[in-house]
Amino acid sequence: MVMVAMMLLLTFTSACSSAGSKENGTAGNNTTPGVAEEGPADPFGKYDQAITLTYGKEVDPTDKSLPAGDTPENNQYSRYVKDNLNIDTKVTWQAATGTNYEQKVNLAISSNDLPDALVVKDTQLRAMVKAGQLEDLTDAFNRYASPAMKSYMEKTNGVSAEAVTFDGKMYAIPSIQVHSDGVHQMWIRKDWLDKLGLEPPKTMEDLENVAKAFVEQDPDGNGQNDTIGIAGQQNGGRLYANFLESTNNTYGLDPIFGAYKAYPGYWLKDDSGSPVYGSILPETKEALAKLRDMYANGLIDKELGIRKSASEPVVNGNAGIFFAPWWMGYGPLPDAIKNNPEANWQAYLLPLDAEGQFNAHMGAPSTVFVVVRKGYEHPEAVIKMLNLLIRDESKFDISVPVGHYPLRVPMSYMDESEYSAKALQEVLVGSKKPEDFTDPGYKLLAADIQNVKKVKKEPYDNMDIQYWDPQADLGVWSRIYSLLVGSSSLQQDYNKVYSLLYSQTRTMESRWSNLKKLEDETFLKIIMGAAPLDTFDTFVSDWKKQGGDRITEEVKEYVK
Repeated sequence: MVMVAMMLLLTFTSACSSAGSKENGTAGNNTTPGVAEEGPADPFGKYDQAITLTYGKEVDPTDKSLPAGDTPENNQYSRYVKDNLNIDTKVTWQAATGTNYEQKVNLAISSNDLPDALVVKDTQLRAMVKAGQLEDLTDAFNRYASPAMKSYMEKTNGVSAEAVTFDGKMYAIPSIQVHSDGVHQMWIRKDWLDKLGLEPPKTMEDLENVAKAFVEQDPDGNGQNDTIGIAGQQNGGRLYANFLESTNNTYGLDPIFGAYKAYPGYWLKDDSGSPVYGSILPETKEALAKLRDMYANGLIDKELGIRKSASEPVVNGNAGIFFAPWWMGYGPLPDAIKNNPEANWQAYLLPLDAEGQFNAHMGAPSTVFVVVRKGYEHPEAVIKMLNLLIRDESKFDISVPVGHYPLRVPMSYMDESEYSAKALQEVLVGSKKPEDFTDPGYKLLAADIQNVKKVKKEPYDNMDIQYWDPQADLGVWSRIYSLLVGSSSLQQDYNKVYSLLYSQTRTMESRWSNLKKLEDETFLKIIMGAAPLDTFDTFVSDWKKQGGDRITEEVKEYVK
């Protein structure tokens, strides 16, 4: 499959060289509505006449960053697209981030009432392809994708191309994730550790002891019994990453599972080399047993899986530990330090397993996709918009989150965060100069190097919160803190565990929703003490009977 994808990717990128000279130039051959062109085209060509593109918009209802007068439809990013490409982007409908947005997309698919373009998940992409709802983007990608976009695709070794290719046709533009976006680290209040004379917990025994101290020894000093050891996911959140949603499950408990070499939600190889689903293995039961004990002993948030907002105890200063990816400087930490400037959140690849190794669920290279409605007159418009985002993202004022960019999907080199963190460290200590970093593929690095000393105070090798100045530029701080605190630890060696696949087999299309619901409900009940631990064995039996065995055979065929 990957070899086929690589061959397709070579086809997709065949027009790259002739378009390359346009990468940093201005529009040279404008695209007029209704006029077909042949040959390579300008990736940044501005339309002579304005065209309209409608889309569905995912909106974070808690985001208050938009200036007065701006809206999710009309803001600095939509105006940038209009000014540079002459594309009017119109929001047909909007929905709250997460489940609400997914439901709205599913409704649009089932009713065949689609805007011109959407950002969708893998399962939705496949449903739309099956229903014949999508425009073939092969030719548009060949002719209009910028060299940078093609380079990002190429560096996934065909995996991203495979994810959007059906019967030899390209039906979407994939996100290209930083490969560590799925790695959940331990974020911990180092000021609490210091106050109680404790070290970051390396082992599971250490973690239990630190969490117990955080709960019982009043680390916030307010004289009240109101602190939480370990925060967890909110209502509707995920206990751990899974092969269909392999990133962004902030507050998931993945590292605790990893300490037992358990990787629920992922497809793995057993000792014989055959595929097996990680959620049905004995290691997962062992991890659930430990989580059950920790919850019963009050070390994990008692409102696990119930809270409306998982970030609430972090922002309010009640929690001492949570697990999340490297980019927490973007949120919830800005609000946490507004409430308490001394909240010293630091990130570590912990806890370790019995052999002293950190084990991490690794995300898929592509997790979300931009699709275009079949019959839309200008499918290349979406590609131009993404070209523009890639080229100019470093210029934007990210105090207004770049998520407001119409149809944004992340695109970057897979090692971008670790590489950028190392580069910033080297510039700060003087071992390298800014001009030593010239690869334009690391599209934000030049701005990061220029901005780092705005917010990072000396000593440059100490990342404690007192040596930062968030108020100098909160948008810059969010980025630089995420890199220097969140990504620095990712430079060390750790065990990267990938799923054998990150998409659905045929039987999954009809069975997986119910199987996943069975899994989620069973595991949460076990952890919270609402069901005995041996319920796990019943779950495994039921999972197999209700389609799991059949799906496992399909995964075997996929791997072959």
